[in-house]
This record gives sequence, C-alpha cells and structure tokens, in this order.
Amino acid sequence: MSHRKTMLAASIFAGLCLSGALYAQDTTQTTTTSNGVGALTRSQDTAQSKGSSADSAKQLATITVTGIRASLQASMDTKRNADAIVDAITAEDIGKFPTTNAAEALAQIPGVTLDRSIPGTQRVSIDGMDPSLNVSLLDGHPIAQAIWLFGDNPNRGFNYSQLPTEILGQIEVLKSPEARIVEGSLGGTVLMHTVQPLDVAPNTVSGSFGVNYNDMVGNQRPNGSVFYSWHNADKTFGVDVSAGHQEQFTSREGMENYGYTSVSTVNTAALAAGNTAIQNELNAGTIKGTDQIPNQLSAANFQQTEKRNSILVNLQYRPNQNFESTVSLMYMKDSLNNVNQSLYPWATNAPGGITSLTEGANGIIVAGTQVGTPCYNTTTCKSTAATFADNYARQSMVTTKGVDWKATYFGDGWRLAGQAGVSSSSNPMTSFIKEIYYGGGFDWNINNGVQFTDPSSANNPNYWADNGWGGNEETILYKARDTYGQLDFSKDLDGFVNEILVGARYASHWESQTENAFTGPQQLTLNQIGYGGLTDLAGASALGLTDSFVTHVQTSGLNAIKNAVLSTPGFGTARDANVYFDNTWAVQQQNSAAYLQANFGTDNVHGNLGIRFVHTEFDSSGYNVPSACSAADTFDCYFPNGFGWVTSKTSYNNWLPSVNVAWNVAPDFIVRGAASETISYAPFNQMAPYFEANDTVLTGAGGNPNLKPYRSANFDASAEWYFNDESMFAASVFYKDVLNYIVNAATTQTRINGSWTLPGYLQSEGNAQIAAGLCTSAGVCQYDVTAPVNGGRAKVKGATLSYQQAFGDSGFGLRANYTYSDGSTHTGGWLPYNSKDAYTIAPYFEKGPYSASVSYNYRSAYLAGGYVAGAASTYVDGFKELDASAAYQVSKNFSVSLDMLNLLNSKYYAYLGSKTQLSEEYVTGRQFMLEAHFKF
Repeated sequence: MSHRKTMLAASIFAGLCLSGALYAQDTTQTTTTSNGVGALTRSQDTAQSKGSSADSAKQLATITVTGIRASLQASMDTKRNADAIVDAITAEDIGKFPTTNAAEALAQIPGVTLDRSIPGTQRVSIDGMDPSLNVSLLDGHPIAQAIWLFGDNPNRGFNYSQLPTEILGQIEVLKSPEARIVEGSLGGTVLMHTVQPLDVAPNTVSGSFGVNYNDMVGNQRPNGSVFYSWHNADKTFGVDVSAGHQEQFTSREGMENYGYTSVSTVNTAALAAGNTAIQNELNAGTIKGTDQIPNQLSAANFQQTEKRNSILVNLQYRPNQNFESTVSLMYMKDSLNNVNQSLYPWATNAPGGITSLTEGANGIIVAGTQVGTPCYNTTTCKSTAATFADNYARQSMVTTKGVDWKATYFGDGWRLAGQAGVSSSSNPMTSFIKEIYYGGGFDWNINNGVQFTDPSSANNPNYWADNGWGGNEETILYKARDTYGQLDFSKDLDGFVNEILVGARYASHWESQTENAFTGPQQLTLNQIGYGGLTDLAGASALGLTDSFVTHVQTSGLNAIKNAVLSTPGFGTARDANVYFDNTWAVQQQNSAAYLQANFGTDNVHGNLGIRFVHTEFDSSGYNVPSACSAADTFDCYFPNGFGWVTSKTSYNNWLPSVNVAWNVAPDFIVRGAASETISYAPFNQMAPYFEANDTVLTGAGGNPNLKPYRSANFDASAEWYFNDESMFAASVFYKDVLNYIVNAATTQTRINGSWTLPGYLQSEGNAQIAAGLCTSAGVCQYDVTAPVNGGRAKVKGATLSYQQAFGDSGFGLRANYTYSDGSTHTGGWLPYNSKDAYTIAPYFEKGPYSASVSYNYRSAYLAGGYVAGAASTYVDGFKELDASAAYQVSKNFSVSLDMLNLLNSKYYAYLGSKTQLSEEYVTGRQFMLEAHFKF
C-alpha cells in the first residue's frame, strides 16, 4: 500500500504461561495498601504497624493465597484497607480467570476496558481515559518499552503483552491519586508487584509447560516457565528467579479500506483516460460528484511468530528489624517477526477501467466494476485495472533490561527510603516489501470485498509481478531509556494526623527513532520472488468475504521477500534522504518532583491530604530541511541557520493537590471521597518536530514540540458494602475536567512527495495522482496531515458498579462489574478509547480438586486512534468476548489447566464516521492453552 509506511494495522498475540498463579498458592502475599511508589513500608511481619492506613483501618496480616475464593478475598481486602479508591488483583486472579496477559486480568476491575484490535492486548483504558494517559510501574519504577511494530505510533500506554505474568504477585489500580504517587496519570496508576523472596518459603520451585493453539491458523507453539525462591534460615537474605520461554503464532485476517475519494475527483482522472462511464452515471443522476468511493478494499492477512525469553531476579537483604534492601534485575528478549500481506484491487488508481458505480446510504459508493486485461510473466504490465499485493516481511527484536535498587531504614517512629535504577529498551526493526501487480478485472462490494472476473488467471502466479517499482528495505532503530531516583521520609505522630511524608524524585526518559530506507530493488515476477501457493483464509470466510479474498496468491514467506529485495546487485547503497530527515527524532523528558503528604485517621475516619510539585523539561529534536533538499530527495544539502538538526526546549511547573477521605460508617460499610489535580503528557513522537508521510495515499502525521501537559481536575467518590469475608458490593462515581486536552487537527499541506524520485514510483502511483489532480508533474502534492495541538478541553463523568460473592459452600461464586463513562471534547467530539458502557460477568466454581470460570466482557463503541502514520482515527463498534478456563489439581504438587479465549470468535469492526464508511474488520480466531503446572 505505502512505499514508505504501511497503512496496515498489525497484530500480535502474547499467549502468556500463567504459572504465577501456581507459585502464589502457597506464597505469603503481603497487602501493601497501594505502596510501592514513594511509600515507606516493608513486609507486614516486620513493619511497625503505623502509617497511612494502620490507625484508620485494620492492617492485614500476611495472606496465604490458596484458591480463587482466597485470592478474591485478598484483592477485596486490599481495596477495603486503602485510603484512596483502589482495586486490586492477585496472581491467582490472573491465573484462575481466563487471560492471556495481565491486561486481560485487569479487565476484571471496574472502569478498566481493553482495546482488542490486536490479539495480544496492549492498550488499557481506566475510567474512560486514553491508555496513553495512565501510568504503569513495576515495584515502583518505570519499564522502558520500545515499539514492536514497524510504523507503530508510539504511545505512553504500557504494553502489557511484553510483560510476562509469571513475575507478578499482585496488581493494584489507583483511581484517586495521592501526593506521594508518581505524576503522569489522568485515568489511573497501575502498580505491579513482583513476589519477594523473604515472603516465600525457602527452596520453592514452581512452573508450567504447555502449548497454545489457534483454531483459525491451526498452529501450536510451546510455552514454559519456572520460578525458584530461597532464603536463609534467619530470613535475612533471599533470592528468587522467574524465567520463561513463550512462543505464539498468531494471525489476524479480514478486510481493510484505506480512506475515501470523491466521485468528482475520480471522474476527472477517468475522463483524462478517455472513460466516460462515471460521467454518464453523473448525468443520469444515479450517483453524485460528492459521493465517496472506497480507495482500496484490501484482503488483510497478518501472520506473526513471537518468541520471548525473560528472566527476573530479586535479591532481598534484611539483616535486622531496621534495614531492608532489594536489588531487582530484569532481562527480556522478544522476537516478533511477521509477514503482512494486503491484496487490494485499486479502482481509483486506474479509473480508465471503471464501468459502473453503485450509490448506497449516506453518499457512499458501495459497489463497482472494473475491466482490465491480465499480463503474462512481465514486470511492465499495462492495463485498465490494477490490483496490488503488498508483501511486507518485518523483523523485530525488542530487548529490554533494567536494574532497580531500593532500601528502607526504619528508625524509632520514622522511616527513610530510597530507590534508584535504570531501564532501557531497543528494537532495530527491519521491513522488506515486494509489491506485486495483477491487471485483470474485478467486481467489488463494500460488504463482501472483491471478486476477480477471471479467478483462474488471478490465482495463477504467472500473471503476478512487480510493476514499475521493486520495493525497498526500511530500518528503524528505536530506543527508550528511563533513569530515576527518589528519596522518601516519613515520621509517625500522635493525634489525628498520624504520619507526615515528604519526598523528592528525579526521572529522565529518553526516546528516539532513526529511520532509513534503501531503494532500488530489481523488479521480479512472483515466481522469481517465491510463490507460496494459494491462501485459505478462514477469517475472511467467517466474515463473509468473497472467494477471491479467501483464496488468492501469496509469497512463500519472510525469507523469500527479504532475499528478493537483497538479491539485487549493489543493493543497499541508495538511501532515501527524505525518509531519514522526516522520521528521525529524539525527545528527552526530565521531571523533578517533591511532595508533602499528611496521613490522618481516627477509629472511623482516615485518609490523606497532600501536594506535589512537578517541574518538567522537554528537549525535542528533529530535522528541519529546506524545501529544495526535499524536492531533490538528497543528503547533499546545505543547512542554513535554523535548519538541520534542531532542538526545541520547553518547561512547565505544576502544583498538584490531592485529598482522600474514607469513612467507616459501619464495620462493613465504607464511604470514600477524593479530589485532586493531575497532569499527563502527550506521546513522545507527538512532541518531536517530525513529519511521517504515506506517499501512496497522501496522508501524513506531524509532531508539535510545544505541546503542554494535559491538566485535569478530578473528583471521585465510592460506597462499599462488605457483607461477608468473601463478598462485597461497591458503587463509585468519577468526574474529570481536563483543561488542556490535546487534540489532532487536520490540515491540508502542500509538500514534496518523498517517493517521487524512487524508481518506478511515477509509473505505478505518481501518474494516477497527477491525473486525479492531487500532485503536479514535479511531485508537489496535497497531503492530508494530522498534527496535535493545544487548547482542547474535555470532560468525563461516569459511575461503576462491582459485585463479588461466594455462594456458601456450594463452590460457586460470581464476580461482575459495570462501568458507565460519558466523555467528550468541548466541541462535542468523542474522547479516544472512551466507551459509554462496559461490563464483565465472571461466574466461577471451585471445590475440591476442580475449578472453572467463565468471563464475558463487553464494551460499547469507541473512538480509536490510528496505529500508523496518517491513519485516520476510527470508530470501533461494540465488542464482546467470551472466555473460559478449567483446572484440575491432580496432586499437591501437580495440576493441569485449559484456558479457552475468544470462544465466540468475535468480529472487530471499525468505521470512518458512520457505519456506512467501513475502515476495517477482523477476526483472530479462538485460542486454547493447555498447561501442566508443578510446585515443590
């Protein structure tokens, strides 16, 4: 589709082996009441029980988690004893309810919704806010994350698909902030806690091994993990190690459409080619010039093999009751190689062959016919019909590593804690593309796709070849790095105010991208590239797409595509200057923060009051290139003052007050209230002075170094009834008034087409753009560009209901929640990723050696941001998912489990504007994970 950036959203499925639940069965689990960020606590068996919740709500003793009911009770007790509005899940929740990663476990929490455009969930919304506006921390510190998908739009939302769940012991979601908590979240702060060695029996060994299987692709892959923990007899030193190997083959199949073009624009090009068919229909009144034609209906087939190895080590030292120190080491290597084929008959590329168009509702052309003659075994085909098959072979290897140190000294009524560390992530991604062509005619329909007029020739590899353009190789070196340090002090007091906390934190985040494109591969036929037979896309069939979309030609895979590009003699010397200059950037963010917080409480009322000051500095760097250099697409460029590599510096100061109050109305009934101001930041690439273009469809995305932080005034309240030890009913309301909601502004910009001078581009695409009046013969084109701007305002108001209950000794129980979220911008537009309605119903059974659970999740329609450069935001239809799991405890040391996900094989639909404007529709298949678990 694009010679410089794919317009194809891609999929990744991270099927995680959930062995964390198993070693948690006998793990001493410490409830930390939202500690881990600027907190001054230690394990409950050694801590002096005084602090933010010690005087105001009972401190939990250590909890031995042994099953679904016990883990739900542990999660409920964390919520009950917190000062702020908090929800939690334990490792048992992650393992016993059907999940593929920690994000899907979080879906059990009210107010949390997932974006499921890709199988391995990456994006988590909290209380209706964009995933980029949340903060996620592991043991109180950030984890640097490089993007995994070539052409992805970087965002601040945590990618849970890249974090193994076996390292987690508990996850907390803070809905209302405290002054001691790291800034940066408008939706919620997710605190992930690993298992600590001094909280686990010495010489604990647990793990799992198994396979996962997807019924759409009929492929199975192995998984395995192991956990070991040891400490000495005095419990002064301990070490635990969690290691895992995970493989997953996944596929996303369906249909995509890359925008719309007006009938009048297409007719202009058709008349220039001597075709009056469209004009005749305009004269007859059967269609209108303002009607919109789908640019390309594409048969999308994304296949990926993921192989991830990970290891986490915790070293914990507690020589006496006054001092504790922990060092954590992390290393992950995640291979995410994939092949993405997009087969798209392109009517507007060759309008000379259009014979008919059919108008549908809302001014959308819903069907058409194109005539053309296929060419046999040639790379210079001339036809009045054009079908392209983009074959992307992408190599992606994300390496993440980090070291974190924290220590606490407990004095007589005071505590001093420090934490420091560094985390880095990099991904040297490579993409190879061969774009093959077929000249035969076709009929198309927006509901069913495209049907070739002559399937026998369309399915014959001898009629497919490069046509004017031989593809390219693109590389992106993506880097992210977090460096941080903080110091916290607390003093216990007598009286209503029982603790004072003060602290300071410095954090630096660096994110950068360097992109290159190497041009000039030789043109080849499909047979020379490597014919891989005909597709058999079950997903396309399930969507009711045409036979031609289900069965069509394909290459023989990643290596064939890669070798076809690299086999050109002398390839690798010609480098595209515009790609480098437009897409190379760096952003550094430095936050210096200090806070003061007072914890207070009586027997019936407890909470905290505080303020946090944050000074933020941004250095945004990128290339500013003179227009003459862009037109020549050359590195041989003179940069006068103000051009070349330029850096823009901005800084901001923010005072962030917060208050949380909890009132124990009765022993089993708590009412809470909270008010706060919070800030968050735009994704790093949006703050870079860059321009990322899709030259084929003339769209682009730009950055803005002058973006100010989001700022929001927040009000939260909840009422919680704990009617027995394992059951509760809770209701909450929330309101967020976002004072600077960053929005994307659409503009039309006249720019040099960076691909104009590439070999064959003029023949394959450029001439069609000239004929349509979109470009001049010199390659000056009209781009539809989106770029972020300040000054927006947004409001979110909503409510949640949550309920969990174990029904006596029957073994049955139920967990359910509902979220209502009404969010909009000041102009009435939708907020990204805000669904008005979302709910989860999760019944379970656990008795004796048997356990089982079912989870049904639903979220209503929402606005999703585009995943790649220039891709328009889409409206995603309501999505439902049904999952189930079953397990049997064979013995004290051995069990087996079966997780079954997406049992409905739910369809993902996205639209541009109304539902008559299809953008994409996908299925990903049903997933089955069979695992054996052991523990000694």
